[in-house]
Amino acid sequence: MAKHVHLIGICGTAMASLAGMLRARGHRVTGSDAAAYPPMSDQLQAMGIPIMEPYSAANLDPRPDLVVVGNAISRGNVELERVLDERIPMTSMAALIHDEFLVGHESLVVCGTHGKTTTTSMLAWIYETASSKQLAESSKDAAMWKPSFLIGGVAENFGTSFHVQDGTRPFILEGDEYDTAFFDKGPKFLHYFPDAAILTHVEFDHADIYVDLAAVKTAFKRMVNLIPQRGRLVAFDGSENVTECCAKAFCKVERYGLDKNSYWTVAGLTQQGSSTSWTLLREGVQFAQLTLPMAGEHNALNATAAAALAAGQGIPAAAIAEALATFKSVKRRLEVRAEVGGVTVIDDFAHHPTAIRETLRALRAAYMGRKLWAVLEPRSNTLRRNVFESELVESLALADEVVLAQVFKSEAIPVQERLEPEHVVSALKAKGVAAVLCADADAIVKEIAPRLRSGDVVAILSNGGFGGIYEKLPQALRTTM
Repeated sequence: MAKHVHLIGICGTAMASLAGMLRARGHRVTGSDAAAYPPMSDQLQAMGIPIMEPYSAANLDPRPDLVVVGNAISRGNVELERVLDERIPMTSMAALIHDEFLVGHESLVVCGTHGKTTTTSMLAWIYETASSKQLAESSKDAAMWKPSFLIGGVAENFGTSFHVQDGTRPFILEGDEYDTAFFDKGPKFLHYFPDAAILTHVEFDHADIYVDLAAVKTAFKRMVNLIPQRGRLVAFDGSENVTECCAKAFCKVERYGLDKNSYWTVAGLTQQGSSTSWTLLREGVQFAQLTLPMAGEHNALNATAAAALAAGQGIPAAAIAEALATFKSVKRRLEVRAEVGGVTVIDDFAHHPTAIRETLRALRAAYMGRKLWAVLEPRSNTLRRNVFESELVESLALADEVVLAQVFKSEAIPVQERLEPEHVVSALKAKGVAAVLCADADAIVKEIAPRLRSGDVVAILSNGGFGGIYEKLPQALRTTM
């Protein structure tokens, strides 16, 4: 029966996707947020779902049948307080996904500190390609492989972050380790009960909710413990933390990576511009020759994980190779936002020093010989803290020139835990890397636009809107170059 469902914090990537999924099921969907920015605001607008700004108790008129509370929402939010006062039925995003969408489906979950969004998008596209190939051959397997999916970003092959397909088995989900809601502090992926899963990396992250690496590993161990004996876990071979997390799995574990002794091995990896090619071996025997139109060893590993899980679920090698060769990436993952006067402006959803390192390494390979700028807004809950200050310096040092913004909402971080951008700039200069600190996006544009030259590559690194810099910098370049 159709319901009126209201989402508090609707512009979160997964929340916006859930809104679309509920709408596809015939529910009336409303939602609110403090601020909206692309790509999810664009997706909601395209679906005809209005965003109520700012939060207000009046946004709950008329009274909804159910309220979904986003994980960024805490006590004191005026809408949440009304929900509690009036005992309006409420739930979390992850719990509703399980109850409304996963029952009766095969749950395929992609987890890990890094690479989740890209790997989930690759896996969904592999299934979609396999389904299309089988449909063209009038195979009974076509419908079986048609995927439903939920991705933490807009997959460019689909032009959306979700799809709900009734009557088919696979439901492919990005499994987030971040907490679920103010009333459920466990990770979201514990609600998804995977039949098979990918574990890409395990590192200390989300320093606002995990006290240390041991706590992060405990969360992933609990995810692994949910996989049934009949299931499978595809796990990266280059991490001792991953090894520890899958050591007590009851299901079959297939390791993947660069180790020649792993079940799935990347061999003969070559990169040419923005293209990467390799041979994928299964137990030492060639399974497929793969080419991906993306730069970076980390993306080849993401693709290998997706290929391995798909192959184990019965997807043919030819369909996997075709899908990866036509993969179009994800919005805000090495996304070229503008090319003005020979300057290439790239957007990347940076949230952790390791992700920044791999992004800059990939750009070095894709734009060999060109000057590389790194423009960073410390915005994620991990980057705003000083726990990874030295690692951040090492990652940023891969650029030719670095520009830092001030820490986003620094007042929310205790002084003793807060990242000091001045320290990062000083450490980079000590390494011989040109670096400067600017107050905000406007100051950054004013600082660098006159200095950029044809051939330069600017990597803008942030997991948020960054003061509109993605539009402001190209606009300034058009007037100065």
